[in-house]
Amino acid sequence: MHIYFFILCILAVWRITHLLQAEDGPFDVVFWLRKKAGAGFFGSLLDCFYCLSIWIALPFAAWLGAGWQEKLLLWPALSGAAILLEKLASRENTAT
Repeated sequence: MHIYFFILCILAVWRITHLLQAEDGPFDVVFWLRKKAGAGFFGSLLDCFYCLSIWIALPFAAWLGAGWQEKLLLWPALSGAAILLEKLASRENTAT
């Protein structure tokens, strides 16, 4: 595994998770998706950055990892890195 792809996956997991959880998206498509998801499982999943990042990280870990052990470790690592980025980004937004 190259560090380049690992960093790209971290950024992609953060970006997709942030888009689905906190943004309206182009033409309010993501807002509509969250509204349609309602208050059930998928609605509450889209409300929680932590929960959503786990599921967004899964396909990236499956693609990036070489063996099942590496994939299993990459899964929470990618989610955790995205959560750290979110904490850094939200801290900077509240400071300004």
